[in-house]
Amino acid sequence: MPTMSKRVSGFGTTIFTEINNLAREHKAINLGQGMPDFDGPYSIVEAAVAALQGGESNQYPPGPGILPLREGIATHARVFYNLDVSVDTGVVVTPGATEGVFASVMGLVDPGDEVIIIEPYFDSYVPNVIMAGAKPVYVPLHPPEWQFDFDELGAAFNKNTRAILLNTPHNPTGRVFTLEELTFIADLCKAFDVTVISDDVYEHLVFEGYRHIPMATLPDMFERTVTIGSAGKTFGMTGWKIGWVYGPPHLIQGVKQAHQFIAFAANHPAQRAVAYAFTLPSSYYEEYQDLYTRKRDLMMDALSGAGLKAAQPQGTYFVMADFSDVHDGDDVEFAKYLTQEIGVACIPPTFFYSEAHKHIVSKQVRFAFCKSDETLQQAGEKMAELRG
Repeated sequence: MPTMSKRVSGFGTTIFTEINNLAREHKAINLGQGMPDFDGPYSIVEAAVAALQGGESNQYPPGPGILPLREGIATHARVFYNLDVSVDTGVVVTPGATEGVFASVMGLVDPGDEVIIIEPYFDSYVPNVIMAGAKPVYVPLHPPEWQFDFDELGAAFNKNTRAILLNTPHNPTGRVFTLEELTFIADLCKAFDVTVISDDVYEHLVFEGYRHIPMATLPDMFERTVTIGSAGKTFGMTGWKIGWVYGPPHLIQGVKQAHQFIAFAANHPAQRAVAYAFTLPSSYYEEYQDLYTRKRDLMMDALSGAGLKAAQPQGTYFVMADFSDVHDGDDVEFAKYLTQEIGVACIPPTFFYSEAHKHIVSKQVRFAFCKSDETLQQAGEKMAELRG
């Protein structure tokens, strides 16, 4: 009897699918998956409509991405970070950042290599590393400040380390890594000749007092870093699945060679629209931060009113909250209780840790506040029942 491969047999169903199904079943307000319940700027939608109707974007685009979008990505990197990215050899457009991470792992890591993964991690990281035949090596962030231990991270590097998967601003904790932390990682990568696969999809979602520092901007790090971005996160169009990877040509070539046999190309009309999005004025990014600052505050008010403890996120649209004062179970039990009995869905984060480190977050859950103000207020009203 034919069966699935051993490579994927242990992956199971992603926790996002399980929670989404449970939320639908119980008609709960879904603060689980990071999927906005509102669109980005309507002018970007109009650009997509124009691309569909124009008759020139309904067939295959070039595999690495259309030129206007690659130009937009390279210009963005230069304007915001003073990086010199080659439009022709330093950018590849992917069907979402998730495929960008996968193509980067497949194109830059060999079987038997070790890849350092900081926990909690985005759920595709570990399957990507396993499918590449490499070995994940886990280094946890520790609550309540969600910092890594410098000695633990240093001990994870060795002669077999090929890459580190870095995510800042960090999903799901909301941490923005400091220059000191990034410099420590960079020095280790240079000492052990390690590639950085840097997931920067929340690059513009940082709050007052904090600054996103791309790893590629640190001294001598551009040449060993590929940087991943996302139109879904930056422009609020998650359903379009447009992402990108940029970096030095000698690394991007590996990403391209994997990408061409994973997806070949990304959605053509959506690429046209995202190319237009990169022409928006800088005020767009300021308004974007203001929008999410208000939503963050609404989320923090909801958590406080429910008796949950949480450090205010420094970036992203996620927050981790300690529920130990209102529920005796673990994170999975609490997430199910909150969804079924209270009517608000969240994500249990033990799925983002290795078995050895799951205990670190057994009393935490993750909430996404990329929702309308009304939705967040309604969620707060429901969650207040936890204190009663």
